[in-house]
Amino acid sequence: MIHKIPFFFSSLVILLLMLASCTTPPSSKTPKGQTAIIPKPQQMSIQGDSFLLQSTTKIQLAEAGADWGKVADYLNEKLAASTSEQKLEVVQGPSAKGALNIISDATIAGDAYRLKVDSEQIELAAGTPQGAFYGLQSLLQLMPVGLYGTYEYETINFKIPGVLIEDQPRFPYRGMHLDVCRHFYDVDAVKRYIDILALHKFNYFHWHLTEDQGWRMEIKQYPKLTEVGGFRKETLVGHYNDQPHQFDGKRYGGFYTQEQVKEVIEYAADRFITIIPEIELPGHAQAAIAAYPELGCTGQQLEVLTKWGVSDNVYCPSEETFAFLQNVLNEVMDLFPGKYIHIGGDECPKTQWKESEFCQQLIKKEGLKDEYELQSYFIRRIEKMINARGKQLIGWDEILEGGLAPNATVMSWRGMEGGIAAATQGHDVVMSPTSHCYFDYYQSEHEEEPLAIGGFLPLEKVYGFEPVPEELPEDKQHHILGLQANVWTEYIPDVEKLDYMTYPRAMAIAEVGWTDKEQRSFDDFVQRLDVHFQRLTAYGINAAASVYDLNVDCETKPGELVVKLSANVPNMQIRYTLDGSSPTPTSTLYEGPISVGANSQLRAAGFVDGAQRGRVAARDIELHKGVGRLLRLNHAPADRYAAGGHSAIFNGIRGSSERYGDKEWLGFAGKDMNALLVFDQKTEVKGVKMRFFKGEGQWIYLPKRVTIACSNDAKGKDFYNATVFTDINTETKVAEIDIPLDLKQGVEAMNIIAENFGTIPDGLQGGGHSAWLFVDEVEIY
Repeated sequence: MIHKIPFFFSSLVILLLMLASCTTPPSSKTPKGQTAIIPKPQQMSIQGDSFLLQSTTKIQLAEAGADWGKVADYLNEKLAASTSEQKLEVVQGPSAKGALNIISDATIAGDAYRLKVDSEQIELAAGTPQGAFYGLQSLLQLMPVGLYGTYEYETINFKIPGVLIEDQPRFPYRGMHLDVCRHFYDVDAVKRYIDILALHKFNYFHWHLTEDQGWRMEIKQYPKLTEVGGFRKETLVGHYNDQPHQFDGKRYGGFYTQEQVKEVIEYAADRFITIIPEIELPGHAQAAIAAYPELGCTGQQLEVLTKWGVSDNVYCPSEETFAFLQNVLNEVMDLFPGKYIHIGGDECPKTQWKESEFCQQLIKKEGLKDEYELQSYFIRRIEKMINARGKQLIGWDEILEGGLAPNATVMSWRGMEGGIAAATQGHDVVMSPTSHCYFDYYQSEHEEEPLAIGGFLPLEKVYGFEPVPEELPEDKQHHILGLQANVWTEYIPDVEKLDYMTYPRAMAIAEVGWTDKEQRSFDDFVQRLDVHFQRLTAYGINAAASVYDLNVDCETKPGELVVKLSANVPNMQIRYTLDGSSPTPTSTLYEGPISVGANSQLRAAGFVDGAQRGRVAARDIELHKGVGRLLRLNHAPADRYAAGGHSAIFNGIRGSSERYGDKEWLGFAGKDMNALLVFDQKTEVKGVKMRFFKGEGQWIYLPKRVTIACSNDAKGKDFYNATVFTDINTETKVAEIDIPLDLKQGVEAMNIIAENFGTIPDGLQGGGHSAWLFVDEVEIY
């Protein structure tokens, strides 16, 4: 069930108070927080007195041309929306005192800009209109937050603090993605999404337009793509991992006409954003095959997929298919002026190709090694079509498999490795790894978080992303064009939740893409974010407030748990209880790590001026006999699923029963969990309880078996009494097993092994890949 997400009430209250007094004459001093610009400029200094922007102020354009005019028009659009249609007069001419001067300066390279505000004038200088537009975004963030909302000022009468900003983007590619296939967003919603990208200086919008679950763009030569492929008969309810699958029984869909596509492209261009369309191939094609069955390998009449995940129904590499795709791509390329055409290339099951006589003959005919080289053959042919029109192919990192197309750009999503491999081969790369850039992941460990696909990606981790890998040779680093965050919408059915999952994480990725890493600080970012939330609230953005939740970290000692609490927001008091009661402004003040030596129910929250900010953090602690006894894990968990450290599975705290990405779960990629525990004395053990996550749609499988061996050697040798447990099954997301041992004589060491499922069978999600094993608390009682 998806919980209704509350709006960010605290910011709203602050905003209303601010707007209520906005018509009073502002102070001559720089208003607190009004230099809270996101993304952070490379260089900025406060410069004396403020400039008074009034309705009589003129915009002086030093350069003629439509693109320079767009900058002035955008500013007037913002002002008019908030001041009863008032605008500033736009004139062409040299800089003038008392004016807002937009200057073309050929000495300013690329998309850099210089913004100078003093008591006499504003000078916004850039070498390109795009650079001037970025400078305008910084200027707007120096103005009252109400400009981003529907509040109506009596007149243009704003004091803008005196500043000198010299700024430029770190990376040439700064992108955000939106999947409109799993859930459809109309033109107005897409424009709104683009508006927020413009505010944060993104320059690419990746529009994911085709999928197994829906084809969203009109192709005039193939009307069934939208008539049939644009709609599914029903939609999965709940999570894919919930068994058995339940559906809502309601027809769902929608698509964009080509006229609407043109409208959105123009809208984005006015904001200096290039749209990259994605037409998925050779996989994720069931909606297209449902419309035209001859495109598949079986000829079977299919329905548009109604559940999430990956379909085995992929394009057959026949001449008929290539003719179809040529015609589709021609219509797409006729519409989109940007150089990139995204062809997906990810998650293409090879099951039907292996079973297809045609495909096997084609492999022999073309001298290909296997189905992976057949995929490469497919993509190379598509690349020739795209290159012939002067465009460039970009695809997910699976396009590396079987050999990379000659001119392709790689979008690395499965980790950094694909990007490193492509850059090493001389290909351009956009870094977009799940570890830092997938905003369909949970962003908080709090139990009230709404349903998400899985994983765990808090704001601080997003902000800590570094797109250029240290191991990439310096002479290859220029191939890292930048970064992109992705918003997949299986579990994002409407705009309200889209906001919640995207913001403020999109602001963090914007700053990573724009600002040099030496200039960035998460603490500084959070302080600016506190003001920025007011802008988002004014805009009607339902941003997640999880940055105000507390961080909970645990360190184990034998029979004891040490809990460390911290806040992301400065000047926040932390109050806590250990009896399960809700903390209040008078509860125990947190002054340092809490030593917990008995079963407890920790509850903690942050307070500012006596008012609670963020939600209550809750941890139920059960100090079983294994707490703090872990000596060694023979196989390390994957870095991205080891946030709580190796001892997380022996710390007395159970993880979430709904998701596997929090600090209490450890994830092992294709490996067993092999844990050695050594007690400080002979200890009676009555049994072991364990928890495992089941999420086969995400390649997460239960273990084949659990083996427990005991030893009376304090060094953990000479094991005996091995117990093998194989009855591990569940219809729920979490399998809980209880293995009785009744070792009254006591043991000094235990070796606990949960054996990984192994290779996922063909025909299932992730077929041919190694399974993941996720382990929660291992309780010794």
